[in-house]
Amino acid sequence: MPVVGAVLRGAGQIPVHREGGDAAQAFSSAVAAIEAGACIGIYPEGTLTRDPGLWPMVGKTGAARLALITGAPLVPVAQWGPEQVLMPYGKRPHLLPRRTVHVVAGPPADLDDLRDRPLDAPTLVEATRRVMDDVTTLLEGLRGETRPEHPYDPREHGERAHGTPGESVRRAQRATVVAARRRLAQARRLRARGRS
Repeated sequence: MPVVGAVLRGAGQIPVHREGGDAAQAFSSAVAAIEAGACIGIYPEGTLTRDPGLWPMVGKTGAARLALITGAPLVPVAQWGPEQVLMPYGKRPHLLPRRTVHVVAGPPADLDDLRDRPLDAPTLVEATRRVMDDVTTLLEGLRGETRPEHPYDPREHGERAHGTPGESVRRAQRATVVAARRRLAQARRLRARGRS
């Protein structure tokens, strides 16, 4: 899709080819962009969540690695509502009635005690856990719900790391979206009654 590619390049998107050897090039480009003063947005899970309830899952270490290498702050951001416009792994957007999308950013993740440690797997895993915990806390506030006890790990459920998840996960995610739509419709009806 040449037009989409041109738009994304013009916006400064750094392409990541997860299955190829270009991931290291994308990481180097991200470091260079941060050092040049750019703001980088990263989905720390590396893909759409596989969690049946649409909660954040176990993250990948790339965002934490970037923050620890560059010294840049790592600001957690959560969103709730895009799933009402386009169901996860869906192909048809639901534009009507208009949907509300909520986005909230929290304070930078507290990684100060990790910045002087060796950049090894335990340090990266801990930094990633903190960031994902911060994102999940923000999402709890947006959803008005309590997170699952443990973040979803696709490997523990025999799911692939990338691509479309299994039918059981997609079915559970659809049920989560439908339940959220019902709660939103009920809230709208209650607000409308209060105005009359």
